[in-house]
Amino acid sequence: MEIQKQKFKKIFGNVTKKKLIHESVLLVENSNGDVSYSFGYGGKNVDTPFFIASITKLFTTTCIFILRDQGKLSLDDEITRYFKKDTLRNLHVYKGQEYSNRLTISHLLFHTSGLRDVMEEGSNKSRKRAIYKDVQIYFNETIMKTKEIKPYFAPDMGKRAHYANINFEILGKIIEKVTNSTLEDVYRQLIFDPLKLKNTYLPKDEEDFIPYVYYKNTAFYRPKLLRSIRASGGCVSTARDLMVFIKAFFKGKLFNHTVFHELKVNNRLQASMLPIHYGAGYMRVPLNGLATLYMGKGELIGHSGSTGSLAFYYPEKDMFFIGDVNQMQNPATPVRLVMQLAMSMKK
Repeated sequence: MEIQKQKFKKIFGNVTKKKLIHESVLLVENSNGDVSYSFGYGGKNVDTPFFIASITKLFTTTCIFILRDQGKLSLDDEITRYFKKDTLRNLHVYKGQEYSNRLTISHLLFHTSGLRDVMEEGSNKSRKRAIYKDVQIYFNETIMKTKEIKPYFAPDMGKRAHYANINFEILGKIIEKVTNSTLEDVYRQLIFDPLKLKNTYLPKDEEDFIPYVYYKNTAFYRPKLLRSIRASGGCVSTARDLMVFIKAFFKGKLFNHTVFHELKVNNRLQASMLPIHYGAGYMRVPLNGLATLYMGKGELIGHSGSTGSLAFYYPEKDMFFIGDVNQMQNPATPVRLVMQLAMSMKK
């Protein structure tokens, strides 16, 4: 395994050599933890808190699956049962037809709703704006702005998927309504406490530590933005904590993992997300496609974040990868990194 460790170290070194990478961490382990390698750069280690961005979606997915196990919701539930009619009216109008009342929890979880992302595709692209100005966008405002942009397709149309944060923001609200609690409390009760994750949290007030996020060579402090994308990307964690979580997620410690066999959903996302597919609330990255010149085996399952975070499992080799390169400039970097790590394990 020493040879493999050197391969990982070299790949990590090649990433951290890049001039826009100011700090980075990587933790690689097998299921039982008897193989474990960690690498740090720029003062970052496995216990350094970082903004995990869209890996937060795995926490939201976990809550949905646990509540489903408890019989408190079904993936076939139409989302209108959780909101006042006015809230969702005209949220999804495609080719003159209203689909808002047909949207289900399943459509949101698999990104098959057709809804577009206000942050990335709204009139003034809030994400770009947020890079320069810290603004909080409240849920109702996000819904209103989503109504202003036309959906890409009708729900479940031709097995198409379009990745959009709004899907998970609505799921977050549904979780709060079903549990009659705040999302922070639900995460804590259902995930953080059972797994003893001491350094993972959803920031809710000024007291909570918020890590800086790099865009090119500037470190930005964006607490309000973080609180605007709670269920889709608002969490802070460490590599050590995330390793515990990702193992629990895929090994059935938190919910009945037969759900993965029941829900064999696997849709390709929009072209800008290539080569990522989306499954039951998590990303799937095939290693036997064009992106690897058909030279890989199996797939990576987990999630990456637009700030450079990654949390993936490679079942083919029973290996888990957790890391962060803390750079918003190219959201594809963490996926490319984890693909290289997995590909280096070819016998």
